[in-house]
Amino acid sequence: MSDQDCDCPKCPPPGLPAWLATFADLMALLMCFFVLLLSFSEMDVLKFKQLAGSMREAFGVQAQIKSPDIPKGTSIIAQEFSPGRPEPTPINEVRQFTVNNDMNTLDVRTQEGLSLKEQSKQGLEELLREQEREAEMEAVQFAQALAKEIGDGAIEVETEGSKIIIRVKERGSFDSGSAQLKFDYIPIIEKIRDLLLGISGTVAVEGHSDNIPYNGTRFESNWDLSAARALAVAHELFADPRIEPGRFTVSGKADSRPLVPNDSPENRATNRRVEIVIQKGEDQEELQRIQATESGQAPAGLAPEEIF
Repeated sequence: MSDQDCDCPKCPPPGLPAWLATFADLMALLMCFFVLLLSFSEMDVLKFKQLAGSMREAFGVQAQIKSPDIPKGTSIIAQEFSPGRPEPTPINEVRQFTVNNDMNTLDVRTQEGLSLKEQSKQGLEELLREQEREAEMEAVQFAQALAKEIGDGAIEVETEGSKIIIRVKERGSFDSGSAQLKFDYIPIIEKIRDLLLGISGTVAVEGHSDNIPYNGTRFESNWDLSAARALAVAHELFADPRIEPGRFTVSGKADSRPLVPNDSPENRATNRRVEIVIQKGEDQEELQRIQATESGQAPAGLAPEEIF
């Protein structure tokens, strides 16, 4: 019997089924799709090495792959961004510098890079300059108010840093060897007192003499005489209840601080005086202490082992 004579209803028709062509096309499309996905992807070598190592330990793979370079992976974030440079914050930075194992110094710096000591010094210097300018302006006011007395030679006004010095000369104010203020000189002291009411700062009333020893009977030495003359001027200033005695100090210097050498009668007369010293502020000693510390000089005063 030939194949043409065979008419079996259960035998499949000749040739491939029709659905197989559709299935083959689908498989080809899927293969192209995965090939495209693979071509678009980037392999992370580091993760691949870690995965391969885990599989090698799990399945006992003994082969080792030597890599001459450190595995590097690519990252979109790393390509588009770079780490920023840190900038100092506006708050204070506290840094500790160790010189040796036994000494630690703490340096507190501000955003400008200056230590607190440097800032304190700069602040004091600026304050002192302001006080000096204020002292000069007020000294001009004193000179204008006492122009007649300055012209007569009874008063001198000058500045020394942040100090205003009103110098009461002996001529016209005291008799020789006496601490009694002359009656004609009291109006001048009253004018000075009225000016002091509008001036801030501490006031020192200092009496000075020449180097000729005192030979009278009322005082024992020039120290007593200079202190008594300063006290007489202070009492006249305190006559006005508006004056605050707490601002004042009274002292006698004798011949310890002469203006000129005591080598002539004229110079000795110049040194016999009472000075009213107005100090604008009290920061000069603090600035001198800081400067002495920076220059390596020991500040004045007792050593720590001498304090008791």
